Amino acid sequence: MEKFTAFESSVALLPTDNIDTDQIIPARFLKTISKVGLGDQLFFDWRYNADGSPKADFPLNQEPAKSAQVLLAGDNFGCGSSREHAPWALTQFGFRAVISTSFADIFKGNSLKNSLLPIAVPRDVHAKLFSTLQSNPLAKVSVDLASQTLTLPDGSTCTFPVDEFSKTCMLEGVDELGFLLKHEAEIAAYEQAHPDGLNTLAVAL
Repeated sequence: MEKFTAFESSVALLPTDNIDTDQIIPARFLKTISKVGLGDQLFFDWRYNADGSPKADFPLNQEPAKSAQVLLAGDNFGCGSSREHAPWALTQFGFRAVISTSFADIFKGNSLKNSLLPIAVPRDVHAKLFSTLQSNPLAKVSVDLASQTLTLPDGSTCTFPVDEFSKTCMLEGVDELGFLLKHEAEIAAYEQAHPDGLNTLAVAL
């Protein structure tokens, strides 16, 4: 993964509550183990007509949403079945963050492991942001993971929660295995300093 850096972006609006993972990436596209092409299949049944042509009135088919790095969605985003393809599709489209009032736990965990930042904000901030962007679609927000701060178009700020381990991994650009490998020397030193404990564990197993 690349290091997650602060950025400013326009915002795509999708004001629908309870968007489940089968809408984010329909089950028929889950056969692949590659992320390549999943951006084209994001919200497939909402984005395209039966003949495969883009629906002109769907937000992600319009500017500035087509080039936005932030998605502003309704409440309870990412509910439904567990599938890592959902954050894959979102990041392949170009999104780096999703803003909602709440996220399904499994989706949130999968997102953080794939450098997609789920930003949960209070309902009043959520409503204010929707209103602002509906009036001015070109308005931008700023996202800073290091300070866990979302800056709205009017300059006001809102902090958001994120667990420290996921935050560290995203800022350093490593997954869980990469994080462990960065501490290989310390792990080896600990093993050398505690041989009896390791032998006791091996016998117990």
